[in-house]
Amino acid sequence: MRIVVLFFIALILGCSATPYKPSKINGVSFVAARDVVDSTHVAPVVKVNANYAAIMLFGFIKNLEHPEIIHNTDRQWFGETRAGAEQYISELRKANIKVMIKPQIWVWRGEFTGEIMMTNENDWQELENAYSNFILEYADMAENVNAEIFCIGTELELFVKYRPAYWSQLIENIKTIYKGKLTYAANWNEFAKTPFWNQLDYIGIDAYFPVSDKKTPTYEDCLEGWKSHKPIIKQLSQEYDKPILFTEYGYRSVDYSGKQPWVSDHTMRDVNLEAQVNTSKALFDTFWHEDWFAGGFVWKWFIMHNEVGGHDNPMFTPQNKPVETVLSQTYAEYN
Repeated sequence: MRIVVLFFIALILGCSATPYKPSKINGVSFVAARDVVDSTHVAPVVKVNANYAAIMLFGFIKNLEHPEIIHNTDRQWFGETRAGAEQYISELRKANIKVMIKPQIWVWRGEFTGEIMMTNENDWQELENAYSNFILEYADMAENVNAEIFCIGTELELFVKYRPAYWSQLIENIKTIYKGKLTYAANWNEFAKTPFWNQLDYIGIDAYFPVSDKKTPTYEDCLEGWKSHKPIIKQLSQEYDKPILFTEYGYRSVDYSGKQPWVSDHTMRDVNLEAQVNTSKALFDTFWHEDWFAGGFVWKWFIMHNEVGGHDNPMFTPQNKPVETVLSQTYAEYN
């Protein structure tokens, strides 16, 4: 008996010597393409130690005041349709990659979805009907493919602000179809005002928080920059007793990458790989060890790994850049 007790004491002491690091949602935003995917497209996702992929299906709106949503048509890229998403998921599943289904609206000419705003009640109701058709189509798909997470919308601040009753009812309608975990991708300056977190499983944030005004922010600069944001995020998690999920996060490999991380246009062209590394590492070290933080999905990951990114690329993707190593090491540590 004494030997057994000593064995368990030794086991406990041995375990206590190694800090507990819970696994996280280590995700990539798997960008839709024209073509089908196969194992060669999934292998780089596995290599970077990701365990989740966000599958993004698109609906298109003509302008910010237009209520019609066009989706799942043969005029879209294959990966943006239901059939394409199902094919992508099938290949990802073969590599044991879990999925978040993340339908998104694209406004022609790239106008910001957070500013979608109808001008009369009839158009609001038409938009609500169109959005319900759009989102419930993919809630059904999410249930059919056993998706681990379903995201009910992305950066729709004014739509949410002015039609909260609709969103509350939409969530209840989704729950009659899809039985998995739910989130919403609130923009970084929207999440504290989102009214329906109590109905969801994760507080989702597209985490493009400004952290430094410097041309090449240091790691320490970025850690300091998070100090004004992190307490607000943590407080919301505690208020609702829900984990935080970064439904999107990432930085461009450009000068001033931490100043306005949401900027995605082509006016910023001066490549700065060090800035991308420092901003990304600070984000990981600020959040990934927190027990109230679920993880996140890096923006963005293209299927043709060997043809994208690289040391002369100024955009978000970490692929074939020094930051890919930072991503891979962090994901390996929390996998």
